[in-house]
Amino acid sequence: MSPEVLLHAFVTLLVTIDPPGNAPLFLGVTGGLSQKERFQVAIRTAIITFVILAAFAVAGAAILKTLGISIGAFRIAGGLLLFWIAFEMIFEKRQERKRKAAAALSSDQLNNLAVFPLSIPIFAGPGSISAVILLASNDSGVMGHIVLLGLLLLVILLALGAMLIASRLDRFLGASGEAVLTRLLGVLLAALSVQFVVDGIKSAWAA
Repeated sequence: MSPEVLLHAFVTLLVTIDPPGNAPLFLGVTGGLSQKERFQVAIRTAIITFVILAAFAVAGAAILKTLGISIGAFRIAGGLLLFWIAFEMIFEKRQERKRKAAAALSSDQLNNLAVFPLSIPIFAGPGSISAVILLASNDSGVMGHIVLLGLLLLVILLALGAMLIASRLDRFLGASGEAVLTRLLGVLLAALSVQFVVDGIKSAWAA
């Protein structure tokens, strides 16, 4: 890959995975967890996100074609799931449940939180999945895929760092600050989910 192509691929992955933008969402979704639990969830989220996106980078086009799933349909489904999470964040239902269950969370439950909604559909969402599939299709050579996976790993590490920094901010927010931030992020997440649905409908209509 030329330097221009490398830069384009890196910027595309950085924008679609959006480490700084999704870090506050990580803070809101993991409300009620301890520092140690948030660290565990962040590590698992980074690993799962990389595995998912790497799989789509290598065989994404073939997977979607085999299953008969369009990117538009994936955007709509991801948007609806995100809206459900946003609803719970705005009305504190998720916060209340997390506080009550925080002390009794098992390792399986922490793993599930890392899978949904953090890895899917927040970090490994329709946008980032579409991006890796398109970038992989631009250069089908083995070296091109290796370079793409390296860039993907770099962006995932940046996302991990952003999540770890976000967890430290919780100490400075306090209960009131966390409640306000969670509601604000819920509104933003609701808008993001609606945009996913709108983009999915446009894509499906165009197809």
